[in-house]
Amino acid sequence: MDKRTYTNRIVVLDTETTGLNPQDGHRIIEIGCVEMIKRRLTGNRFHVYINPDRVIDEGAIAVHGITNQFLDDKPYFEQITEDFIDFIKGAELVIHNAPFDVGFINYELSRLKGNTSKVTDYSKVFDTLTYARKKHPGQRNSLDALCKRYGIDNSHRDLHGALLDAQILADVFLLMTGGQSSLLDEAQTSSEQLNTSTIVKRMSLDRPALKIIECKDEELANHQLRLEAIEKASGACIWNQ
Repeated sequence: MDKRTYTNRIVVLDTETTGLNPQDGHRIIEIGCVEMIKRRLTGNRFHVYINPDRVIDEGAIAVHGITNQFLDDKPYFEQITEDFIDFIKGAELVIHNAPFDVGFINYELSRLKGNTSKVTDYSKVFDTLTYARKKHPGQRNSLDALCKRYGIDNSHRDLHGALLDAQILADVFLLMTGGQSSLLDEAQTSSEQLNTSTIVKRMSLDRPALKIIECKDEELANHQLRLEAIEKASGACIWNQ
């Protein structure tokens, strides 16, 4: 297990933007977050599209497919700020290439009248790209490359999207910091592929409850007889303790 100590609440975050640099006046147009508590996805999420009040670069549209026409009726950043801060406050943010997303969020916060706060005033930040570069030196560590390395199915990811990328990053984060997958990495480094039996596919949160099948009295009796036979043969049976 990774030796870092994580807060009980983690928020995996991604953004999409109008361009590459907030210093050139580029803005956030989408924020996607998924929540984990004690390293388990809770199903809670924060997802919003934002009107940037400026033209989106053609190169950015080619990456995420979001157009100005789509964002015409969406809220401005100042209209979603309170809800966004409430969602991330007190959590550890997990972000791939955190300086990019944090830089954009800080820029948006700086535009708010009377605001002097930054992301780190509300949350700790863990950069999975920095962590991946230390864990896999000399290898490609983009989100797509990490999906391939850890056997995560992202075949549905034709375009980037903040919520989808946050969900994928959550899977990558859990595997990359779990300690177990490193054994697979060593065996598969040359091809960066895992056996299809290791592919992670998230079950739908809307799936029906699992059916509980109760043991019959006869099955319980046979089980107890088996435990007694084990104890007689070995001198001890931990399931009877």
